Amino acid sequence: MRSVPPMAGAYVFLTVTVGVVCTAPAFSLGTSWSAVGLLACVYAGCEQVGRCRIIGRRAPRGMGTFFPVLLAGAFLLPPAAAALVAVPGALLARVEQRPKWLRRVWRAAQLALGIWASARVFDVLGGPEAVSAPRFPYALVPGCAAALVFCAVLTVLDGGILATAERVPLRTAWRGLFLRSLAPVVVHGLAGLVMAVLWASPYGPVASLLVLLPMYISCWVFAQYQRERAAHQATIRALVQAVDIKDGYTRGHSERVGQASMMIARELGMAEERVEVLRFAGILHDVGKLGVPTRLLRKDGPLTPEEREVIQLHPEYGHEMVRGIGFLGEARAAILHHHERLDGSGYPYGLVGTQIPEFARVVAVADAFDAMTSTRTYSRARPVAVALAELERCAGSQFDPVMVRALVAVLGRDGWHPVVTADEVGVVSVPVAGVPVSGAASR
Repeated sequence: MRSVPPMAGAYVFLTVTVGVVCTAPAFSLGTSWSAVGLLACVYAGCEQVGRCRIIGRRAPRGMGTFFPVLLAGAFLLPPAAAALVAVPGALLARVEQRPKWLRRVWRAAQLALGIWASARVFDVLGGPEAVSAPRFPYALVPGCAAALVFCAVLTVLDGGILATAERVPLRTAWRGLFLRSLAPVVVHGLAGLVMAVLWASPYGPVASLLVLLPMYISCWVFAQYQRERAAHQATIRALVQAVDIKDGYTRGHSERVGQASMMIARELGMAEERVEVLRFAGILHDVGKLGVPTRLLRKDGPLTPEEREVIQLHPEYGHEMVRGIGFLGEARAAILHHHERLDGSGYPYGLVGTQIPEFARVVAVADAFDAMTSTRTYSRARPVAVALAELERCAGSQFDPVMVRALVAVLGRDGWHPVVTADEVGVVSVPVAGVPVSGAASR
């Protein structure tokens, strides 16, 4: 997201504008600024824990970790005032990717709208009276409803940013987002409700803040899982970089195959969890080349039959290398079988038709597409339209027609814009026969 697409910029601007309109009434009403300030400071402080020199390395990362504070604001304050609680923390939160300022503004507007909507629902269902009484059991229904609305608003806005900034197809942009975030948000909502009830009780705000301790512990446990996953991904990145160094003529090829595989998967309507694993399969499909002599990978001209047999061992080498990486799942089969052909003439095992795993059939199409649209020592890059025509010609014998049609459809709609290109890459996009053509040349 270094260069922001115009549609994404307009979407963020619209979201911020609506957020400003929703929060504006807080400045003209009798807002309890002490409560707003305290909750905003607590939330901002929670988001800054990761920067603490003492415990920062072990702190859970990621904006929105402490939703209980935001939802407690929705349960205690009018909607406009509650929405302001999220703004300072979101604007000061740690952001890894650029443009950082835009991501912070976007997150602040998104959280403000979510909290505003949840506070409105909580108010309509009579939640404030149940909290102030306090009648905790009667506050459960409006509290859960408010948490569901908060989750729904975040889901809708997240799907929109995926569609506009990441070019995810509209029909799959929202798939799975709500269900993945539902359980954590509901749990955080209940914690926020407990905070609100304690806040309104004789024990006061200080007692309500004690609820954050068990929430922090649970977030810390989850962060350990995320840290382990990040370590796996760093290992994958190192393997890919090693392949790129060894086989310089295919520099960036693995990343582009991962991107094309992900585009095919989303066009097929796969769940996002499988899309992510398939991206790893594309990225790692040639990792077995680390076991092939460098002189063969860099050889100019055609290979001898003996040399070809050696290179054709790389899928098995790769499968052995990633066998112990548990979360790769189906990706391991794709690494082993991405050179199989539907007619049984592929390698290493000569599988036929649906005997070839689905992930392998996707990666095979993505691999061939990038090979044809990249310049190598033995072939010049072909335009995208020509490469797609060749894939269609070989569909049914070499490639799965379903995967080929998916790639043709998604490129016809979104074009080919590789996020990683090789050295000395030139990209020209010209519409030819209704398909955006992208010619990429690399050495």
